[in-house]
Amino acid sequence: MTSAPWREFGDELDRWRDAGRIADFWWRDDDAAHPTASLARLASLSGRCGVPLALAAIPADAEEAIFSDLPETVEVLQHGVDHCNRAPEGARACEFPSGAHVDSALARLAGGRARLQLLAGARLLPVLVPPWNRFAPELIGMLPSLGICGFSSFSARPAAELVLGVRQVNTHVDLIAWRRGRVFVGEAKALAEAVEHLRARRENRVDPGEPTGWLTHHALHDEPLWSFLDRLFRFTASHGTVRWLRAVDVFHVVAGA
Repeated sequence: MTSAPWREFGDELDRWRDAGRIADFWWRDDDAAHPTASLARLASLSGRCGVPLALAAIPADAEEAIFSDLPETVEVLQHGVDHCNRAPEGARACEFPSGAHVDSALARLAGGRARLQLLAGARLLPVLVPPWNRFAPELIGMLPSLGICGFSSFSARPAAELVLGVRQVNTHVDLIAWRRGRVFVGEAKALAEAVEHLRARRENRVDPGEPTGWLTHHALHDEPLWSFLDRLFRFTASHGTVRWLRAVDVFHVVAGA
């Protein structure tokens, strides 16, 4: 028997279908660095289900082994540089907080990007995912000078471009309950967040062109979360009105650039 959250999710997708529209989704996973069983399982799930995965890798910690034998469905994004908190005491965690030395910050970002290019090669997209989804606003306009033309954080974007030349595409459904033991949030909350963003897009309350983004953190996945992802991918494949997009198409960028 289908539970209420899945019925409501399906009902919203039906509304998109009845309107003659395709519900675009995309999938981002953060904090890739070391070859682990959970990372291998994640990549395998992407390949087996044919769902494109944008893997946000930490340049300073990333090992070359995590990029070998990845299925063609996986692309790589830059997840900050070292994922270390540099925010002032008492402030929310941020690797690149406001007030940081601009030249130093840009040099670190460039170095991180260069290292990922060596490790990931053509899989790397020129897209920055700031740790904790926070980034100094004064640095955003300088990203194109580093060759970075995509940016991803969390929540509905205010505009498709943060600044000229930097396209923003965020995630909207976080599958980890960060304040409740860092376990799966549960299918009810996950699907409710997806329905809310889909409905807001359909009603033009947020940018209807921003695909609904699903955010995972493979290192924290428990079995209920793995089961949910498997069911989500099967459910959306059978519905017919969902299209899972590759990050290269979401950000309108060139791989390996």
